[in-house]
Amino acid sequence: MSKNKVIVLVAPTGGMAFKSQNPHLPTQPHEIARDVYDCYNAGASVVAVHARLPNDEATCNGDIYADINARIRSKCDIVINNSTGGGVHGDMVRQIEGGMWDTVWEERLKGMEAGAEMCTLDACTFVASFGGKEVLLNTSPSRCKFLAEEMRSKGIKPEWEVFSPTHIVQDVKSLIELGLDEPPYVINLVMNAHRGFQNAMPYNPKSLQYMVDLLPAESIFCVSGIGPAQLPASVNSLVLGGKIIRVGLEDNLYYRQGELATNVQLVERTVRILREMDYEIATPAEARQMLGLPRRDSLVRPRFAV
Repeated sequence: MSKNKVIVLVAPTGGMAFKSQNPHLPTQPHEIARDVYDCYNAGASVVAVHARLPNDEATCNGDIYADINARIRSKCDIVINNSTGGGVHGDMVRQIEGGMWDTVWEERLKGMEAGAEMCTLDACTFVASFGGKEVLLNTSPSRCKFLAEEMRSKGIKPEWEVFSPTHIVQDVKSLIELGLDEPPYVINLVMNAHRGFQNAMPYNPKSLQYMVDLLPAESIFCVSGIGPAQLPASVNSLVLGGKIIRVGLEDNLYYRQGELATNVQLVERTVRILREMDYEIATPAEARQMLGLPRRDSLVRPRFAV
């Protein structure tokens, strides 16, 4: 396979923004499947799926995930990656003592129950400030280990999601050393979320370089550049050897300042840039090969393996 192959990953929905912020945001199964198919035709080979309730709020409901996944799979063979982080509203949160809110652990686990080839593994604990609430995402060391063990048993490849250098050196590397994942290690560096996520890193080239330098050997990484950082962080990641470019309304609601985007617009722009830089766009089959799918160390094969 050519060394110039790059995976385009689209994150169409996320677990935070609402349609009131961008009417193009797909939140219902038929909307998400339609958007994913259009993005697949534009060049995306991986989709990071978040589920929503009928009222557009966040969920990890297994039936809703299964509906979304089945609709996507009926249209195309894009790699499906379901979230186990969920979101900061809906049935994903409950109020706890002191006026804070907690992301419901039992609900997060349902993200693994819909047959996806990959799932996000948030190897981090932080407090998110959203809509006037402080929401705790508690992924303690034992919870990180449990998620990694469950994904391995189900044949799910983890996408390690990290917000700071400590998440890489403490959480991801510790679990890899326990043999709970095999190369290539797929890692998403979330940057520029620092205004809403405690202990997250702002995006700048030096910070990104530092985090990339800490990655385990044989990693394949992408950057979630939040808001206006999406485009520069994506291009910067290519220079540093990144083989996955992540775009989508989950991370950035705008095409440019003052102009709301669609997922397809963001994918099309990314594909144009990659081609101008003489990169080749990976197909879903090539993306699976680059990501190590189906997972070779798994005990159970994923339902949607192709």
